[in-house]
Amino acid sequence: MRIHLLPSLLAAAAAFAAPAACAVEIDGRIDPEEWRGARRIDEFRLTQPLSRQPASQATEAWLLATPEGLAIGFRNHQPAGVPRLRQRTQRDGNGTVDRVNLYVDFDGDGRAGYNFTVTLANSIVDATITSENQFNDDWDGDWRHATSEDADGWSAEMLIPWHIAPMREAGDGTRTLGIQLDRVIASTGERTSWPAVHYNEARFLSTFNRVEVPAYKQSLLAITPYVVGVRDFVGHDSDFDAGADLFWKPSGKFQLSATLNPDFGQVESDELTVNFSATETFFSDKRPFFTENQSFFDVQFGSYNSNSRLIYTRRVGARADDGNGSGDVTAAIKLNGSAGGFNYGLFAASEGDEAGRDFYALRATRDFERFGFGAMATRVVRPFQDRSANVYEFDQRWNPNAQWAIRSALVASDVEHNGRSARDSGGQIRIDYDMGGGWRQQLYGLHLGKRLQLNDFGYLERNNFNYLRYDLGRRVTDLPAASSYASHDWHYAASRRYSDDGVHIADAIAVNRRSELRDGGNEFVELGLWSAGYDDLITRGNGVLRLPERLYFSYERLRPRRGDSPWSLSAELNYSAEGLGGIDEGQSRIYLEPNYQVSDRLLLFAGMEYSHNPDWLLWRGGNRLGAFRSDALNLNAGLQWFIDDKQELRVRLEAIGMDARLKQAYRVDPKGRPLAVEEEIPDFSLSNLGFQIRYRYELAPLSYLYLAYVRGGELFEEGPRSTRVGREFSDAFELRDDEQFLVKLSYRFEI
Repeated sequence: MRIHLLPSLLAAAAAFAAPAACAVEIDGRIDPEEWRGARRIDEFRLTQPLSRQPASQATEAWLLATPEGLAIGFRNHQPAGVPRLRQRTQRDGNGTVDRVNLYVDFDGDGRAGYNFTVTLANSIVDATITSENQFNDDWDGDWRHATSEDADGWSAEMLIPWHIAPMREAGDGTRTLGIQLDRVIASTGERTSWPAVHYNEARFLSTFNRVEVPAYKQSLLAITPYVVGVRDFVGHDSDFDAGADLFWKPSGKFQLSATLNPDFGQVESDELTVNFSATETFFSDKRPFFTENQSFFDVQFGSYNSNSRLIYTRRVGARADDGNGSGDVTAAIKLNGSAGGFNYGLFAASEGDEAGRDFYALRATRDFERFGFGAMATRVVRPFQDRSANVYEFDQRWNPNAQWAIRSALVASDVEHNGRSARDSGGQIRIDYDMGGGWRQQLYGLHLGKRLQLNDFGYLERNNFNYLRYDLGRRVTDLPAASSYASHDWHYAASRRYSDDGVHIADAIAVNRRSELRDGGNEFVELGLWSAGYDDLITRGNGVLRLPERLYFSYERLRPRRGDSPWSLSAELNYSAEGLGGIDEGQSRIYLEPNYQVSDRLLLFAGMEYSHNPDWLLWRGGNRLGAFRSDALNLNAGLQWFIDDKQELRVRLEAIGMDARLKQAYRVDPKGRPLAVEEEIPDFSLSNLGFQIRYRYELAPLSYLYLAYVRGGELFEEGPRSTRVGREFSDAFELRDDEQFLVKLSYRFEI
């Protein structure tokens, strides 16, 4: 598909005027006169720990629908005896800080929601919510916020424009919203909410309080052109590019997003990864067009609690089908709207070069009080590979009462490749039951057919897979006041995995506990045991491998700043035995990340990881495997400096050093047994570097000037090793495969 609609849409939308000024001044100060007529909310209850008891500190909120948007005010009572943590964080950044949250479902049907977070330091987080409690912070919206502080506490105000999300047409002049509000006191870890529900519960989005407000309408046309220039110091070359994103909302029931030549400037670099497995690495997408209103198309399908989904936007503009660089995305368009009680969405993107692909998606949903269903169809055309891939999906949700929640989905794929067709299907179901008294159960089932293919447009970790899992959970909140723990959340699980070919992959049992501590930190511990079984992926189709029992242990601890101390600490310990040596020859891994807060605006961090694996099993071609003894060092360090409210400087350094020495070579026989052989498999080493200095100046909301220096490289060497991992790690700092300086300017014009 080649898109030619954008010029006419720009001309048609130019008639829409900008909205008037807001009646509530968003300055962080709760003015009673401005909030006259607002709904006052003070029925906040503890949800962290999830005791639903009254909070230790009072919170008041005001909710007011205005022609300019949904206004929310918070008054957070917090005397001097309760420490306030106000560290400035980057947008969508994590931090143990005091904050307030607005969660809103604009259609009130429990299908999709939005999370808006404002911290005491006036930093923000915004995210979309799907499938009850699946958050995605790739999306960035244009909304207003401010905070203020005094001796008795602090206040926050937000204004969420009506044009920020697609909404169904309202009837009778009113709109029913789903609303949840909460506040977090970082020094104690307390979270208080209205209504008293936590996002970790099986039902979150569908339990929001329903609030009726006047049905205001708001139109918007926003155009964001960008220019980017890159100087390549290694290739001694320079490049210049330009493009534009468009957002048009003429009414509440229709939105259009479009892009011409979307930006691939490396202002948001991916984390370094080392992946020798048969499963592809998943990366998030920060390109504005591909995150705007994407939650409607975000249908998760695949392995339990994974990144698997039917549309993975990183496919658009990914490595070209001829293997020469990335695909050149010339244009893309996205429509969201509602008609006749249905929500609908259309997505189309086109790569213009000879090896280019065309991507299409169409989705529709219909929701009732306790039941809803949706359907989606996607198509990818890949002329260079003589391939076309169609996927069809149907999903439903049913909440018969407050205790039960049932979600299911059916998927089918139809692929034509070089004149041959392949069709298959899959399905998943999740049943949650809240038994009361802190106890709940979950049953999850998944079937992925052997020839099911979703990765032309989606992300699926694997096919040819069947999975059944039962989970029993128990929440404990009545711990003694003298305990350092505020709550525990226990889970006991049993699962079974096997392929459509009848290969028994493994049975497993696991127990984990997630705890909130009274110092504001948290702790997670898990122990899992897998039965003997088979790995049907490691040889890439050259037979299955029989494996002994496997053991997994994990411990994580976050210790936030206390009192006047500038230090905080994250720590992780892991043990995973999944090779041929059994449970006593597993990988040991330790990760420590101390953080030093120089001031509320400047943070230094340095994370160091060391791992040792005495039995690392890797595929080395055909049915041949190598068991290696390996060591690895990984550094993740940098700083975040918020020079002022408009300027930000980030420095990030990642370095990896790895050394692997062969212990034994194996061949897999037809029965899956690993047979030790005397074959030459070389040792290897790996060094990897990623370094970035990025300066950002905010010209206006969603309008930025970026200056970025980026350097990186990777070195993989095979052969006898005379050095150890420390040498490979130090060598990483000398790598210079890429060295670039980037300047990017984008400015959002609202018409």
